[in-house]
Amino acid sequence: MASSVVVGAGAAGLVAAIFASERSSVTVIERTSDGGRKILISGGGRCNILPAALEPDRFVTDSPAHLLRGMLRAWPLVAQREFFEREVGIPLTVEGETGKLFPRSGRARDVRDGLIELARQRGVRFQWDTSLTGLARTSQGWRVATTRGEIDTQAVVLATGGLSVPKTGSDGTGIHVAVGLGHLLHDTYPALTPLIAEPAVHGSLSGVSLAVRLRARWRGRSAEAAGGFLFTHRGYSGPSVLDLSHIAVRSRMGGDDPARAAVLRIAWSAKDAAEWQRELTTSAALVVTTVARHVPQRLAVQLLKEAGIPPDRSAAELRRGERAALLDALTSFVLPWTGDEGYKKAEVTGGGIALDEVNPRTLESRRHAALFLCGEMLDAFGPIGGHNFAWAWSTGRAAGRGVAPHDETRLRATKSRR
Repeated sequence: MASSVVVGAGAAGLVAAIFASERSSVTVIERTSDGGRKILISGGGRCNILPAALEPDRFVTDSPAHLLRGMLRAWPLVAQREFFEREVGIPLTVEGETGKLFPRSGRARDVRDGLIELARQRGVRFQWDTSLTGLARTSQGWRVATTRGEIDTQAVVLATGGLSVPKTGSDGTGIHVAVGLGHLLHDTYPALTPLIAEPAVHGSLSGVSLAVRLRARWRGRSAEAAGGFLFTHRGYSGPSVLDLSHIAVRSRMGGDDPARAAVLRIAWSAKDAAEWQRELTTSAALVVTTVARHVPQRLAVQLLKEAGIPPDRSAAELRRGERAALLDALTSFVLPWTGDEGYKKAEVTGGGIALDEVNPRTLESRRHAALFLCGEMLDAFGPIGGHNFAWAWSTGRAAGRGVAPHDETRLRATKSRR
């Protein structure tokens, strides 16, 4: 049996190792002592294994979009669920409101431990506390240099992740190695990361949360997100902010000129301007009381303050200019931001190795035979809600299956022609 090395015991790497073990003896090297640390912290410790549906159009890439779609859909969602429930042995439950899938136990550790145990049952060997230091071609395949020595192998899967949440072990090693081997890199950046405002003009609202509609506009392009929004001590977070943060981050990559930064606008409720107008026109209460029926009280007070409306103003006494300012604040509030929390709190890495640098079916490098790339190090990421795990599982599986020894592949091809 041929041999292969998987570098990285994260989501993509563990699945790659499991599927590679069907045709190869597999060794996984992992720089941490236990692996899968992003799995452990995902979903608030619950691990949102899968989304309600695969949504390629919500993914972000600078590579050809059709390649992303094909890679993501290569492993249908129903098949991924069957794998976790039947093979890994983790019963899943559907979250009623969102349709997202979580382990029934509510423990992310069960997912990480289940994948490692399945890999071990299939003969995969693990070398913990072992970092990749180099990768070089040999006549028989590859020489993998590590902090614990060298390993000669026929195939290598790079599944080292990106740069996000470095405390989990992600340091970009695989990306640097891939670039050193000639692969094209699309600029990397923190994605799905909270935004900050300096000074923290809304620091007094820290802890206030609500559902909003958020719009981002930059260089003539726009995007929208709906969902939770959270004021923090330093700025803003929540699903709606995270899902559009990449636009803000990228708008600042060329420099700190505020004029070039993305403009973020918020509607603080489901009501549009006409609906707010009708309610304010018919309300006999104070303006702040009317607004607080639909947004948190502390936010209502702040919005009136920023619109220049006295706290004791009744809705019936609103002046025309005040009404216009309030409607704008309620439905198209310009969110003041100056930066982001960076990779430290980013859930994923934007950018990465260009998707057209790999075979879209096997994830094998187009530049080097028997070298496979998968997971977060590739140029693609999706919104929060299990989408990035779906990407990791799907690309990890494709890379693992692609590890089939080249001589075995040729043998099957020869037989098929007879």
